[in-house]
Amino acid sequence: MSVLSIRDLTIEIGRPLVHGVSLELEAGRVQGLAGESGSGKTLTSLAVLGLLPRQARTGGSVTLEGQELLGMTRRQLNRVRGSRIAMVFQDPSASLHPQLTIEQQLTDHVRTHLGLDRRAARTRAIELLERVQVPRAEESLGRYPHQFSGGQRQRIAIACALACDPDVLLADEPTTALDVTVQAGILGLLRDLTVERQLAVLLVTHDLGVMSAIADDIAVMRDGRIVEAADRATLFAHPSDPYTRRLLAALPGAALREEDVADE
Repeated sequence: MSVLSIRDLTIEIGRPLVHGVSLELEAGRVQGLAGESGSGKTLTSLAVLGLLPRQARTGGSVTLEGQELLGMTRRQLNRVRGSRIAMVFQDPSASLHPQLTIEQQLTDHVRTHLGLDRRAARTRAIELLERVQVPRAEESLGRYPHQFSGGQRQRIAIACALACDPDVLLADEPTTALDVTVQAGILGLLRDLTVERQLAVLLVTHDLGVMSAIADDIAVMRDGRIVEAADRATLFAHPSDPYTRRLLAALPGAALREEDVADE
């Protein structure tokens, strides 16, 4: 059964940008959303949490276990953000406050949403950092984001996102800014956390190589529309849309012949 359901989502910001997107996110599974820049995939994820620009107009439906999210007030959305749905962004430097210690950023979060006292919140913060494999977790609490590497900052951002045990995790290009070795570690962590916590994950990326490492199901977007959706094995072995075949052909080492990726 779906935890998060996106049905016929439309988004207009001056002009139509997303046209009737539908996705179903299930517990313990990673739903990939792939496409080139400007395809509408990030707008789709931002619409779930009501993070679109003020002038944006949305249509369709986004429900969290049957509760409609589109049209919620800011106060209502604040009860959902972080506690039931969390987001990891591409650049952890932008999502982590540069002037607050890691302890402040983790403990303020759980104290606000879970009502923990200072000691319990600190204990939880240490446990979270240990789970996302940040070295010397307790010592790290007193440090600032700039004192960590890019990969460690992304792990801390994931810890912040998971602090209140959300049901849904939205990950928008979470490994794009990282080198290949660090990227693999972050993807492995996300995969483990998905299964361990039975998260429903929406992974947004332009990189089908990333999808091949972690996604259970993949939807491909182009010009604001989903042009193909299938489980990972089917999509990689038997892509049906010419655009999907071109994306796959662009992967390093792709063995598709030129005629396989030509427009029909």
